Amino acid sequence: MMSAKRTIKFPSVLQNITVAEKLVDDVCNEYQVTEEHYGGLIVAITEAVSNAIVHGNQMDDRKQVTLSFDIVNDTSARFMIEDEGPGFDYEHLPDPTAPENIERPNGRGVFLMKKLSDNCVFTENGSIVTLDFNIISATA
Repeated sequence: MMSAKRTIKFPSVLQNITVAEKLVDDVCNEYQVTEEHYGGLIVAITEAVSNAIVHGNQMDDRKQVTLSFDIVNDTSARFMIEDEGPGFDYEHLPDPTAPENIERPNGRGVFLMKKLSDNCVFTENGSIVTLDFNIISATA
């Protein structure tokens, strides 16, 4: 199977979330991703990119976010989001569904990434998140 790998890099400013959305849109069009899968995919990727910009790179526009896409196998697409920050303790995050956190306006990104992707893995101390989605149909 031929690699479909694509990588884009952009400065850490929130407006660049649209760059990530464009890549997701292109991939979804190319692989005929269903609308049902598109919603979860776009939310998970934009959450990861937003976290990389805001938390990882502290909105320092001299630091880059790298977003990569590739096809893993006949059914799975993989997105990797990497920032230049020190990482974070992804194993001990407050539960956003706990009563004391339910009203908080933030703190749901990692929870959403895990819920919406088929596999969510943090590496490099949390500065890289890999999200796998079983979105490729047999007809693509």
